[in-house]
Amino acid sequence: MTGTAPHNISANQPRDADVHRLDVGHVGDDAYTVEVRGHHIRVDQPIEAGGTDTAPIPTELFAASLATCVAFYAGRYLHRHDLPRSGLRVRAEFVMATDRPARVTSVRVVVVPPPELPEQRRAALLAVASHCTVHNTLEQPPEIDIELAP
Repeated sequence: MTGTAPHNISANQPRDADVHRLDVGHVGDDAYTVEVRGHHIRVDQPIEAGGTDTAPIPTELFAASLATCVAFYAGRYLHRHDLPRSGLRVRAEFVMATDRPARVTSVRVVVVPPPELPEQRRAALLAVASHCTVHNTLEQPPEIDIELAP
């Protein structure tokens, strides 16, 4: 992807901030492809919402982002303590608002630890997993600007 960061990103960040970029492009109907560092992720809408249901919807990816971040932190904790990651799972469920504006009103994330996790490590695993980058970001929301390109 080419281009420069919008002026407002650099104005609010230190000069040496590590700006991460991604690009979303329309591929047809309600489907889009996200390009991130050469990786491609497709998003769509369910048939009942006018899409073709070929991929997750953006809010599912939002919940998946949180769940995978929690899983990553939990996995790193296990690895640091020479505990097996085999069997580690993370489940997420979310609820959409019934009023406007459209939004997610709650997310529940459940960490299923490996069966071999000692009882005395459970609280620490949860503490580490609960402080993943995505969760921290949701707890302290970033400034968000949405603008049209010139």
